Amino acid sequence: MSLDPLLAAPSPIPWHAFAAFAALAIGATQLVLPKGTPRHRIAGYVWAVLMLVIAVSSFWIHQIRLIGPFGPIHFLSILVLVTVPLAVWHAHNQRVAKHRKVMISLYVFALIGAGIFTLLPGRVMHDVVFGVARAGRDPI
Repeated sequence: MSLDPLLAAPSPIPWHAFAAFAALAIGATQLVLPKGTPRHRIAGYVWAVLMLVIAVSSFWIHQIRLIGPFGPIHFLSILVLVTVPLAVWHAHNQRVAKHRKVMISLYVFALIGAGIFTLLPGRVMHDVVFGVARAGRDPI
């Protein structure tokens, strides 16, 4: 495993990925720590901003194209741009069950689920985790 392919990738891929790493860690922490505390609220706002950064930055990443320069991940990004503010709104209006459901869904599907697809061959994160296959060299 090496971060070299990520660090060598064109912008915004590196900061998109590092925002996702941070959101993954903060989100996991949010799931296990006590809810409703000032620390939970602050970490939640940071997580929400990171998710918005991830979603917005994805519009400049065009490795998989479906409609013009956009791929399936961009549909998820639009959903994130709508859903994150909705989840924050639920929290502000004491709709805790809806807030919890939306935030957990975002974490599982938009962060972990989408993250799994970055491990497909030909993607930068595949090269980070599994190494870069070089022609004429045994990959084992």
